[in-house]
Amino acid sequence: MTNKNFNKALNNFITDFAEGGAIRHMADKGLSVSEIKEQLDFPLPQERIAQIVWDHYVNTGIICLQSPDKNIEKVSYVKDTNQYGSTSLRRVVEPVDTSDVQYIPVNFGKYIYQNKDEFIKSLSELSQNDLHYILDLPWPLTTVYHIYDERMKRLINANIITYDTN
Repeated sequence: MTNKNFNKALNNFITDFAEGGAIRHMADKGLSVSEIKEQLDFPLPQERIAQIVWDHYVNTGIICLQSPDKNIEKVSYVKDTNQYGSTSLRRVVEPVDTSDVQYIPVNFGKYIYQNKDEFIKSLSELSQNDLHYILDLPWPLTTVYHIYDERMKRLINANIITYDTN
């Protein structure tokens, strides 16, 4: 690994360790990436915040990159301190029971890529929070599966997502 790559990896680790918890907490409260950026007392690029939020949603099963009938695992990190006071992070993987959770397929990345201006026009009826939720996250070009929550219900009611919930 080159020095440049190492420094980038170290910076990402430090950012995630130092600020990631606050960012994930605000995301869990329903704040969009833009709102989180406004709340932070320290400068952090919006793209970095978006990536932390995206990774958190994927790691907690809010967003699944593949069909949710597959096994979903929640990934978290626990801070451990040994007998000499040295601190390390331990990766903890837990299975997520999705038997009582419904997911819906979304293609926001594809719509943004195909015609961003037209897609943004189609979102004009949304609240600022829902609009930024869609536009701020780094959606991939493939279908992902989002947990069927109040936000997704609003998007279905606004005809942003077509999905039969029956």
